[in-house]
Amino acid sequence: METMIHVQRAKELIAQSIKPLEPVSVPLTDATGLVLAEDVFSQYDIPAYPQSSMDGYAFAFEEGKLTYVLDGEMAAGSNHQLALKPGFAVRIFTGAAVPPGADTVLMQEKSTIQEGQLQVNDQHLKKGDNLRQAGSEIQKGAKALSKGHLLNAASIGFLAGMGISSVKVYPKPRVAILVTGNELQLPGKPLEYGQVYDSNSLTLKACLSQLHINVVDIFSCGDDLFQLKSTLEKALKRADLILMTGGVSVGDYDFTIGAFESCGVRKVFHKVRQKPGKPLLLGTRDEKLVFGLPGNPASVLTCFYEYVIPAIGRMMQFPIAIACMQVPLEHDHQKSAGLTHFLKAWYNGQTVSLQKGQESYKLSSYAAANCLAVFPEAETTFSKGQLVDIHLLPQ
Repeated sequence: METMIHVQRAKELIAQSIKPLEPVSVPLTDATGLVLAEDVFSQYDIPAYPQSSMDGYAFAFEEGKLTYVLDGEMAAGSNHQLALKPGFAVRIFTGAAVPPGADTVLMQEKSTIQEGQLQVNDQHLKKGDNLRQAGSEIQKGAKALSKGHLLNAASIGFLAGMGISSVKVYPKPRVAILVTGNELQLPGKPLEYGQVYDSNSLTLKACLSQLHINVVDIFSCGDDLFQLKSTLEKALKRADLILMTGGVSVGDYDFTIGAFESCGVRKVFHKVRQKPGKPLLLGTRDEKLVFGLPGNPASVLTCFYEYVIPAIGRMMQFPIAIACMQVPLEHDHQKSAGLTHFLKAWYNGQTVSLQKGQESYKLSSYAAANCLAVFPEAETTFSKGQLVDIHLLPQ
């Protein structure tokens, strides 16, 4: 078992530990933001019949002919079967079926009606103009979208337009948050001496909400191995992904490792050469993923952004991750060697500056940050203007 591993190695091990969630069929109305688990084919020609692409007049085009006899109309949704004779035109509206015998639509802005006669005022009109042929968007039996496609608003509309009401997708994970510590008190209740308010569960729930993951169970547990084991077992039965906070160090009241062992959770790694979040722990049981996050609030957030978000993406077969870029450093910076530093920072569109208050218990500086500046473990000195990696935080 590796100990105190490199940041990149931790990310590799997480990726190797994840299997995609089992595909499920969901109503199309619930599929936005999910990834298709199979190819989707059209059962119909779309459009299903020749359609007018605008309001105007439909007729059989004749080269040089400028007048047609006006006879009736076709509105969108009308199922009136009108057979159009040569030399006649029908009033038609956008989306309406072009009647048999017609092959061209004249824009109403380029027409004149006099005594029941349609006058064509478009010298550039040609056969087939302003008409959508049947199957011109997609033909019956053709592949509409491929497996692995991320369903966005346009995708949903496209599938709905083919009459599809449900799709097979990789689902969002069911998540359980398990916060530990005798010192925790719920916000809104009086704070006794020695207590701190639980912010981690609300922070993680908010992070998950930004990913549109709203099926979240929250458990709390004191510093007791038996209680923690029992609570973790409940979480494992209900969730695909468990996020535990606190109890991952090696103190007398840190029981997460013991709970892992008691519940049959296989430890993948424990401790990463990084600051904050060095005690980060990962385990698996069957195909479930268990993160042991540090207890300090800033450490929790950093580990969520750097490790949990990509893990969720792999579970959903969607490569989500916070955006990365290189920008000049606003000022000089020094650090000790041996750990990768993820520092709360502000990117102003040109340069990045580090926030005051980098301690792992401080969320005030995190609330004022819009990125993490990444300083590699082997480097110690960084100069003003030097390009550094930043990871943009979800807003």
